[in-house]
Amino acid sequence: MAHTPPTLRAQMVATGLATVLLGLVSGFFYAYACSVMVGLTHADDVTFIAAMQAVNAHVRNLGFAPSFFGALAITALAAALGWRRWRGRATALLAAAFLIYAVGGFLLTLVVNVPLNDQLATAGDPHLLADPAAVRAAYEGPWTTWNLVRTIASTVALALSCAALHHLGRQKAAKDNKP
Repeated sequence: MAHTPPTLRAQMVATGLATVLLGLVSGFFYAYACSVMVGLTHADDVTFIAAMQAVNAHVRNLGFAPSFFGALAITALAAALGWRRWRGRATALLAAAFLIYAVGGFLLTLVVNVPLNDQLATAGDPHLLADPAAVRAAYEGPWTTWNLVRTIASTVALALSCAALHHLGRQKAAKDNKP
């Protein structure tokens, strides 16, 4: 049996980790899309604003950071490891996964969702707002729409990473089966 090249092993490990991290972050966005925001549609305006302000004040934490930042970094690493020794489809899939998550998940969050969260935070105490319905309307629709976009983008990146892992596994099997 042939020996698996260290760069292929490294790319497989990085791709496996990228897949897990992309799964975590896309699941995080998905949970908001299908449960948190759906549940909050039934809350009154003050409760909605208070709940989102509380969540947003604590979402940047050590539990969230590894998936959000790690998915970007490790997917880039997995793609870069493939560029050194072109691995065809797997490397192309990883490059696509990286670009889609970088733009549609990571950058979108920083450019759209975080500023909306900051705007909601600066609105102040929801119990003291003159028009909580207007504050909610300015936030909820855009935030929910863009969260759906980043959910889809992150899930597509996850699917591409899974496909890349499959192709890398086939490459490893082909190398291992050579006499």
